[in-house]
Amino acid sequence: MAKSAIFLDRDGVINEDTGYVSQVDDFHFLPGTIEALQLLKKKGYLLVVVTNQSGIARGYFSEADFMNLTEWMDWSLADRDVDLDGIYFCPHHPEHGPACDCRKPEPGMLLAATKELGIDLLSSYMVGDKTADIQAGIKAGVGTNVLVRTGKALTDQGETLANAVYDDLLAFAKSVPTL
Repeated sequence: MAKSAIFLDRDGVINEDTGYVSQVDDFHFLPGTIEALQLLKKKGYLLVVVTNQSGIARGYFSEADFMNLTEWMDWSLADRDVDLDGIYFCPHHPEHGPACDCRKPEPGMLLAATKELGIDLLSSYMVGDKTADIQAGIKAGVGTNVLVRTGKALTDQGETLANAVYDDLLAFAKSVPTL
């Protein structure tokens, strides 16, 4: 039986987007994030991080740096009773290599997670802070695409494309029905 998931962008949704976050010292969970993720897990959703990491292609940090930070984030959440079901990242950037189908606004990461984890897209949510996040959710066929106001400044296009807009991840998590 297919499962419902919450697809989550990382920078600006889970943690502060300070620009090319690649070190533990620069990673700060946004207020309410841990509580929001705990609540979403209790409500029965898979939690899947889908994050563009063009800093790798740009040479700002290595894939190993990203993996070290990701492992730290994953364990930090697990220590707080939040087990992530998947973490997908795109290390590409069109100005620094060939085009790909995984960099949001393309749906590649969401589609890969859907296939690997048995996700029902129509009963799932994509939560992001940028227009590209919402576009990826729409292209993948995600049922509900949500914008949160905790990241970069929003554009009218992002707000128009989204099914809903929330101040932060916790406000969204409180509104989601239990499965």
